[in-house]
Amino acid sequence: MIKKNFTPFAVLFFCIGLLTAQNRKLPIDTVVTTKHSVTVNGTSFNYTAKTGTQPVWDEKGEPIASLHYTYYTRDNVSDRASRPLLISFNGGPGSGSVWMHLAYTGPRVLKIDDEGYPVQPYGVKENPYSVLDVTDIVYVNPANTGYSRTIPETGKEVDREKFFGINADIEYLAEWLNTFVTRNNRWRSPKYIVGESYGGTRVMGLSLALQNQQWMYLNGVIMVSPADYKVIRVGGPVSSALNLPYYTAAAWYQKALSPELQQKDLLEILPESEEYTINTLIPALAKGGFIPDEERQAVAEKMSYYSGLSKKEILSLNLDVPTAYFWKSLLRDKSGYTLGRLDSRYLGIDRELAGTRPDYSAELTSWLHSFTPAINYYLQEELNFKTDIKYNMFGPVRPWNNDDDNTRDNLRQAMAQNPYLNVLIQSGYYDGATTYFNAKYTMWQVDPSGKMKDRFEFKGYRSGHMMYLRREDLKKANDDIRDFIIRTSTQGKPAKY
Repeated sequence: MIKKNFTPFAVLFFCIGLLTAQNRKLPIDTVVTTKHSVTVNGTSFNYTAKTGTQPVWDEKGEPIASLHYTYYTRDNVSDRASRPLLISFNGGPGSGSVWMHLAYTGPRVLKIDDEGYPVQPYGVKENPYSVLDVTDIVYVNPANTGYSRTIPETGKEVDREKFFGINADIEYLAEWLNTFVTRNNRWRSPKYIVGESYGGTRVMGLSLALQNQQWMYLNGVIMVSPADYKVIRVGGPVSSALNLPYYTAAAWYQKALSPELQQKDLLEILPESEEYTINTLIPALAKGGFIPDEERQAVAEKMSYYSGLSKKEILSLNLDVPTAYFWKSLLRDKSGYTLGRLDSRYLGIDRELAGTRPDYSAELTSWLHSFTPAINYYLQEELNFKTDIKYNMFGPVRPWNNDDDNTRDNLRQAMAQNPYLNVLIQSGYYDGATTYFNAKYTMWQVDPSGKMKDRFEFKGYRSGHMMYLRREDLKKANDDIRDFIIRTSTQGKPAKY
């Protein structure tokens, strides 16, 4: 059964769109509704999918962008007001909201093997672990990602400062979500926002913007493989040292550590590497060129032990090992393969063994095999959203303004003001782009007082950036979100300290 609901405003634009299909334009305000069923954790139920576009307005009420979204609701729910709503973003910045939609929490997932590698023919299958059993979900594509577009799409008339920067992104998305929640009568529902990678920065900022600008209070913020620019792009001793536990994990997976470590389980050796990083490596790197030679030698020896790289090359890098060098060099003398950036279980082949960084991202090219055909097929054939415009897996959002990034403290303020607000962080141990130990460090730094630390939770998985691509972690990670939502939906408990 397919039902199309158009506003009068949308009818005009839809008709114009039909007449000018060669221009590949979408109606700026429209929705297509379809009915489906799924079996999750052994229970079958029906659900409704609505996919469409909703405008972003300027101060004069004129549309300046149209955002594409997909909204899933479980059918036959007697009390929609008490049912949670999960609002989902991916990252980039500039990434479409496709990755978590078609591989993690939604009712359909990619056809891939159990470790996350592409399988032809491409397509989707039922997700037996989706959290749709306990929460409704909306996947949002920010401007110029997916089918979302600014109005006009290009040219000097586009005020890029309204969209393409940390604070601009947060401001217009908060306003857009206000409209979405109002249109769909979800103001009374417990609300959660989840963001992956750069989406972690986005949802930290949105937690306060929704609360203080839209008066929309959240029950939970979920950060999946979060990117914290206060660490990643700053450099220096802390940023460099925090990579070591990831090196330990990736080297362990590739069987590149010493036999003493290799014979232990991953979760046995990571606490050792973390403890060394915090208590020894950061203070050592802080000394820079003035570190005593005896200490320099000892640190290089231990870094070699925990990373699988040679002591000689670590010394040649002055103890500061770039992640790109690690991906290129770990297996150089063994198999000659490079490691994937976002998931170091994946291997690549470079033109030359020499060099300091891989030629390409082995894991991303693998993922694009599956995701690109699947999202195009799924939206058009299963959700019946017909269009000739291109789905932007990665959209034109550069340059991106990273100035005045206060998102970490935004989250702290939102939590301080809202006793309901809890945080779940999920990371894969083999993620070399936004490492799991960076995520832990971010969690530790949000609340210097320590008064809210009991409202933070970290979960690690034996996979990479998109840890849910591995079937075992797809189940575990969804279970963790499900438990988090159930535990933090307060069921009448007053919001007070």
